[in-house]
Amino acid sequence: MKEIITSANAPAAIGPYSQAVKTGNLVFLSGMLPIDPLTGEFAPGQAGEQTEQILKNIKALLADAGLTLDNVVKTTVFLQDMQDFAAMNTVYSNYFSQPYPARSAVAVKSLPKNALVEIEVIANI
Repeated sequence: MKEIITSANAPAAIGPYSQAVKTGNLVFLSGMLPIDPLTGEFAPGQAGEQTEQILKNIKALLADAGLTLDNVVKTTVFLQDMQDFAAMNTVYSNYFSQPYPARSAVAVKSLPKNALVEIEVIANI
């Protein structure tokens, strides 16, 4: 059994997928881009600023599901260029505290809408 979670405080899905899906004690958030939900536009700036917007979006979507970043058990970070890892990691470290969620970070050839960063998370209720 799955429950779809949506939020007006995070960017709407831009394709045939849900913002988040709850099943059992887990909530899976789709990959989040650096889109400002108020304007529908990318946050200005580079990888650090894009990471900031993404994590604000994730935090808002989790809040609408009754969760916080403390519920996150796994993140996957997709970077268009691994040279942006340090900038992403600096911002990321401002949002998560110990015990940190597990994390993977991978470089990909390209991301939707030519984003520099995309992040997906799994949270435990």
